[in-house]
Amino acid sequence: MSVQTELAFSADDLALTRFAVSPMWEVVTSFRLLASGIAHPVHRRWLEQVRPRVAEAGLDAGLLAGVIPADGYLCDFLTPFPEEPSPSLEDELDAIRATPEAMVAADLGKLGRRVPDSGRGRWLDLVAEEIETYWEIALAPYWAKIRTVLDAEVFHRARQVAERGAGHLFNDLHGTVSWDDSTLRLVRRRCVVSRDGGVGSGLLLVPSVFASCVLTWKQPPAPPQLAYPARGAGALWERQPVPQEAAIAAVLGRSRTRLLTELDAPASTTELAGRTGISAAGVSQHLAALRGAGMVSAHRAGRSVLYARTAVAESLLAAAA
Repeated sequence: MSVQTELAFSADDLALTRFAVSPMWEVVTSFRLLASGIAHPVHRRWLEQVRPRVAEAGLDAGLLAGVIPADGYLCDFLTPFPEEPSPSLEDELDAIRATPEAMVAADLGKLGRRVPDSGRGRWLDLVAEEIETYWEIALAPYWAKIRTVLDAEVFHRARQVAERGAGHLFNDLHGTVSWDDSTLRLVRRRCVVSRDGGVGSGLLLVPSVFASCVLTWKQPPAPPQLAYPARGAGALWERQPVPQEAAIAAVLGRSRTRLLTELDAPASTTELAGRTGISAAGVSQHLAALRGAGMVSAHRAGRSVLYARTAVAESLLAAAA
């Protein structure tokens, strides 16, 4: 049965409403999608690439699997309130490691779990290490694409507010969210959100490419958070038009241009050598040059290193398409 939650707004709340892009929200929502085992139509390509790596690293049966269930409650300590509009993963992991024991115990209690006998500090360190491993395997190689979608979403919403006001923004955010008479209403099955400390704390809106519904967070005195599905996620994994390689090759060379186009999805040196016919040594040399130019990033995934296009390369190829 659906439940309607109401969140009252004062003038101060509207003035303090802002957006943030959070790596940890992408961690928890993407890991939940993996844990669900479903073949999601939008994220199918990502799932096919990432699921074997996650299993090989043992993350599907590790600590994260115990605190991020396929559905239901998500521990609030995994998505700490971001003080900046774009916190780094390192900043958010530092906040997780510093979570008070009472909050960890309360969150785990909602999942029917308890703080391990090894102690909160050591356990949180191990959770943070798994998050770092998961990030390198599942999200870092794709972050340039993901971040482009999230930044475009924030820009679009800011423009909505400027042109049509905050009420239009909230009414357009998601089908379960509506705005009327200075009140934000959320039709939800669970995870209510409220202002325990009264009005005046604002609201933090966090777009997510992996969220399939609106998710809420509250930890007074921090403002409540509302994570919601970002526009544009549906096209995130679509194959892009093949660029006019000749123009780029005139600057970068044919081999390096070919490698960039092949990195439509992150790949290892061995995979790239097999697909392009370039020797493994040659691929490594070209990738080193592209990495030095800021066009390629490297991410360790178990015994392999995955190479991915950066935002610089994505822009270059898009301009030549």
